[in-house]
Amino acid sequence: MLAYKKLFDDVFEEVGKVIVGQQEMVTQILSAILADGNALVEGYPGLAKTLTVRTLARIMDLRFSRIQNTPDLMPSDITGTYVLEESNGKREFKFHPGPVFANVVLADEINRATPKTQSALLEAMQEKQVTVGNTTYKLDLPFFVLATMNPIEQEGTYPLPEAQADRFLLKIKVTYPSFDEEMEIVNRYTAEDRERKLRVVVSKEQLLDLQALTRQVPVSSDIKQFIVKLVNETRNRKDIIEYGASPRASTGLVLASKARALISGRNHVSIEDVRAMAYPVLRHRIILNFEAERKGLTADGAVKLLLDKVK
Repeated sequence: MLAYKKLFDDVFEEVGKVIVGQQEMVTQILSAILADGNALVEGYPGLAKTLTVRTLARIMDLRFSRIQNTPDLMPSDITGTYVLEESNGKREFKFHPGPVFANVVLADEINRATPKTQSALLEAMQEKQVTVGNTTYKLDLPFFVLATMNPIEQEGTYPLPEAQADRFLLKIKVTYPSFDEEMEIVNRYTAEDRERKLRVVVSKEQLLDLQALTRQVPVSSDIKQFIVKLVNETRNRKDIIEYGASPRASTGLVLASKARALISGRNHVSIEDVRAMAYPVLRHRIILNFEAERKGLTADGAVKLLLDKVK
């Protein structure tokens, strides 16, 4: 496991050449990638969400594409479309793949797209394939959708339906940098304008092997029971939670905890892994009731209450 610790240390070192701080965000995005899941990244503008995703794609030698979501974006703008072409005197429809045909797809400001367009990503996220007309096209593996959301400017946005939000393994919250980190950002990005050279640390084939290895990280029976009890508690606490999490949250929390253990260079899942990953796994899967919201309770606050209660 020490070899993997060294590998991930190298990844963090390369990311650090471009991104200042945001260690927890990078860890959680990596956890989603290792668990073969998709991630929703929420934060205010200018907090390096897009830059982090693009940097990770470069370090892992993955094909990167970006979809800028707008209200007039059509599903075919994402999946691709058939175009009538002429060759050798014959006319035929030829498929032109859309930006979803990449390894890492960044769906920027996903809540600006209409529900119809948002759902165009669903099949790709869940089945790793795209159906256009009567033909189904397999996507190149590994494949991830990393969507960003802006918590402000709610006008002109379409909230993600619960069923679609559930398809994201993690909802990652990005926080403002500390004073020292912001000083470093100012010094680094106002001096000389140059492209930073990054080396490829993980190849595409290695990443697929790491995904398989993540599933093999051992989890004790006690920790599995703790996870299932925690998710069950989201359904039982009717005093604060209107709708609890589905079994997808239980499997997601186990996988995310395994990924975090592997990144930390440990050969088993600890209770700290579960506690750390409970927030990004559960915060978008529970819906608070009116009374809890009236009292100012947040989804993260509810998760903390549940973690404190479940033994």
